[in-house]
Amino acid sequence: MKKLDLSFHNKQKAVQGCVLLSDPFTQDSYFSRSAVLLCRHNKKETFGFVLTNYIEIDLHKLDENLPEIITKISFGGPVEKDNLFYIHTFGKEIEGAEQIIDTLYFGGDYEMLFELIKADPKRINEVRFFIGYAGWDFDQLNNEMKDHSWIAVTNITEKEILSTSSDHFWKDCMTKQGSKFEMISNFPLNPNEN
Repeated sequence: MKKLDLSFHNKQKAVQGCVLLSDPFTQDSYFSRSAVLLCRHNKKETFGFVLTNYIEIDLHKLDENLPEIITKISFGGPVEKDNLFYIHTFGKEIEGAEQIIDTLYFGGDYEMLFELIKADPKRINEVRFFIGYAGWDFDQLNNEMKDHSWIAVTNITEKEILSTSSDHFWKDCMTKQGSKFEMISNFPLNPNEN
């Protein structure tokens, strides 16, 4: 199969806080039609969380000490699949939280996070949970960008990133990039079905 030429889009570089949108024909089970929040991208480490894959599991069943919260959990990627990670907008209310961009953070003191949610359950909308994460070597992601495996975009809002309500997040993000991308978002997964 011939790879789709997406070179017209690739003016944006991968930077911390951007969302990476996968090539529409990527067949990888983790990254097919995926959107990945890039939490860090430097010469030491590059990692992020897949925003488009969900797993059917109750947060309370992962750890009985956690409050019984109803929320979707995402499969963040193939690395450290036995660990729970989270992004949030609590900022410095949570000790050790690290800023991604603006008011979006990752990690921090686990117990403080759940104390804040227990105190005000509506604040669950300010956090998103992931099992595992996606990681690259610095040059690996840069090479994948050169091969047009990813489109780096910066116009996805923090509210959209934190939301787990859309089952079409990749398509929604593609469409948001303009008419050429809207056309790409409608390509069938198998080009032979076109």
